[in-house]
Amino acid sequence: MLRRHPVRRQAGFTLIEIMVVVVILAILGTFAITNIIDNPDKARVTKAQHDIRTLESALEMYKLDNFHYPSTAQGLRALVERPSGSPEPRNWKPGGYMKSIPKDPWGNDYIYIGPEDGNGRIQIISLGADGRPGGDGLNADISNLTLP
Repeated sequence: MLRRHPVRRQAGFTLIEIMVVVVILAILGTFAITNIIDNPDKARVTKAQHDIRTLESALEMYKLDNFHYPSTAQGLRALVERPSGSPEPRNWKPGGYMKSIPKDPWGNDYIYIGPEDGNGRIQIISLGADGRPGGDGLNADISNLTLP
């Protein structure tokens, strides 16, 4: 006696179901893109703040190893290559404290002011979108001394 197997229907999605999903994804994508496009300036400020905190942490590690911060003349380069001049780093970490010094989100160098020029405190500054001291809004300076 022959056994008959029940006919199986292939499961799948209909064209309408696929189109509904595509439309929903397009609507969600539109909302996400408009939120991202509206906030690039805020993202740049946030990145500058993050970079400044990262540089500040690397400078703290430098100080722990060498008992002092680099001078203004030695600058942030002291974090990636052994500095010369005074004060001499006694225990500079081979390989440095960072792989490279980042530029601020507007393509400018961060400014470093050592403790000898900053009332005993170090200062790391981004000059903001305009690249000039002072300014308001996006052009305002961002400094480790003024970060929340």
